[in-house]
Amino acid sequence: MSGPLTGIKVVEICDEMGEWAGKLFADVGAEVVKIEPPGGVRTRTYGPFLDDEPGPERSLWFWHYNTNKRSVVADLDEAGARAAVKGLMAAADIVIEDQRPGRMAELGLDWADLKALNPRLIYVSITAFGRDMPKNLDEYTDLTLMAGGGPAWSCGYDDHSLPPVRGGGNQGFHTASHYGFMTALVALLERDVSGEGQFIDVNAHASQNVTTEAASYSWLVNQSTVQRQTGRHAGVTPSMPSQIMCGDGRMVNSGLPPRRGDDYRRMLMWLDEIGGREQFPEYPFLEIGAGQERIDLSKIQTDPEVAAIFGAGRECVNYIASKLSAFEFFTGAQERGFQVGIIYSPEEVMEDPHFKARGFPVEVEHPEHGHTFTYPGAPYAFGKSRWAIERRAPLLGEDTKAVLG
Repeated sequence: MSGPLTGIKVVEICDEMGEWAGKLFADVGAEVVKIEPPGGVRTRTYGPFLDDEPGPERSLWFWHYNTNKRSVVADLDEAGARAAVKGLMAAADIVIEDQRPGRMAELGLDWADLKALNPRLIYVSITAFGRDMPKNLDEYTDLTLMAGGGPAWSCGYDDHSLPPVRGGGNQGFHTASHYGFMTALVALLERDVSGEGQFIDVNAHASQNVTTEAASYSWLVNQSTVQRQTGRHAGVTPSMPSQIMCGDGRMVNSGLPPRRGDDYRRMLMWLDEIGGREQFPEYPFLEIGAGQERIDLSKIQTDPEVAAIFGAGRECVNYIASKLSAFEFFTGAQERGFQVGIIYSPEEVMEDPHFKARGFPVEVEHPEHGHTFTYPGAPYAFGKSRWAIERRAPLLGEDTKAVLG
């Protein structure tokens, strides 16, 4: 099967902020040509490295973000190389770049320079603060983007004497790249109607601010500020703690306690299965809850019986967790329809039986090393299209002759 974007040609002139957008195109079939300066892009120098040995072909960061791409080395400050790259860009469907504002215009490779050559070209510019921001504001990091844009405010602990915590995994860069990818897809659909391309200006800082769940809108609507909470969504009003320790000392997010009669019935059966009826003093309140259609949570503060039933359900979750390993509790709760999540390390995710059954870990061949390496795969499964890592990240300039020739 071909991928959903097979036949689409993309030229990428990106470093750390926009590489993810290029990968999203490449892994669903688009032909992505990555333009690199002599010596390679900066991300080839980012660790960790294979066997802890630095080198432009050994960066695991670069490997991850550049699967299926082709590498062309071109010194854009040199007229001949610049002309060759301009030809590639003019023949493409999509151009993605994350250079500092003004850089592409200086090179004669901007949207204004290319649209006359290819009216169908879609040109995506991903910058920290948008194309119209002064050049002295083009210094950024993933941390400063997330902090300034707002998501970091919502991440951290109930103890607000501790500072906010940035989410890991380059989420600031990823968010900007996702908006670049999605808007380019919309532009492709629009081009099918109008026959024309368009320029897309992605503001990475703004992309963070519209990706704060309710934080930005709580302030805009009624000037209320959400508060960060340990392991759960930030909210204006504090919610109930949900992280608990299991019998093996591992942590889980316990989700919401039982709220309906059938929830309580399943919880009672689970409690009996582990032989906990006699050891759990609130058992009678679970039976009362099992006999009701739904627990009216609005009465928790005014009706002692409702409060006792709800509290018994919450304590039963904690009790069962204390008697099981984290994985047993996680899978047992999922099987019974409860919203529970185990807290995995990254390497444990790759070994989870469910993820393996869905084919999430994929093996990618590296001929120069003589074996394959395990990569994270797609977070979705197409029914009629194809997602695939057909090729590991390119060696520096290995496609220059083939592409430019």
